Amino acid sequence: MIALRDVHKRFGDNRVLQGVTLEIASGTSMVIIGGSGTGKSVLLKCILGLVRPDQGTITLEGQDVTGGDHDAFLARFGMLFQGGALFDSLRVWENVAFRLLRGPKALPKPEAREVAIEKLRRVGLKPATADLFPAELSGGMQKRVGLARAIAASPEIIFFDEPTTGLDPIMAGVINELIREIVVEMGATAMTITHDMSSVRAIADSVAMLHGGVIRWTGPVSELDATPDPFVQQFIHGRADGPIESIR
Repeated sequence: MIALRDVHKRFGDNRVLQGVTLEIASGTSMVIIGGSGTGKSVLLKCILGLVRPDQGTITLEGQDVTGGDHDAFLARFGMLFQGGALFDSLRVWENVAFRLLRGPKALPKPEAREVAIEKLRRVGLKPATADLFPAELSGGMQKRVGLARAIAASPEIIFFDEPTTGLDPIMAGVINELIREIVVEMGATAMTITHDMSSVRAIADSVAMLHGGVIRWTGPVSELDATPDPFVQQFIHGRADGPIESIR
């Protein structure tokens, strides 16, 4: 579904991506792991077209999306943002239906509201939640609303940016389970960036580790623990000592 070939990106003297090559198969869930500042978010922004790579190609089903019009591509994806990114001035249902209410294929408000309420039900929120404002919701509820918005237009591709950040372990487990269920139900292609190993084990079909600007290791999640790669082993076990330098 998505293929990256020798993708490079630098900001001044900071070479963030130094030749990323990665394939994400259709209908599978790929999780990209790596420490803070390793370029996970930059890689995601390159795929979305928010940042243009200095070198390399990014293709969607074989079509190069690196330098062209992203409108057709953007119409095919949904995204759950790290901080929720809900619009404070809009009611919950308006947040969920944000895309459905805009563009040439916009739905009438009553129909968009019905879709939003159905998506809210799918993530475990009652219809009464629809008319509340984001400030009236807990952090876990806001994350569920963000997930409902991500799936509102039934996208083929869904991106998850640190989906459990700021949540307690129980709520994080609930969100991970919801993400996995929804991705499987929809048959969507999913890409998640995270450093939360509980999310990795709950969501992933395949895992890729980004370190030093390149994909250090990639493979099925079932092989993650057995790989002898010292970078992967240090990261997944949270060891201070190893080839990954830590600031002390």
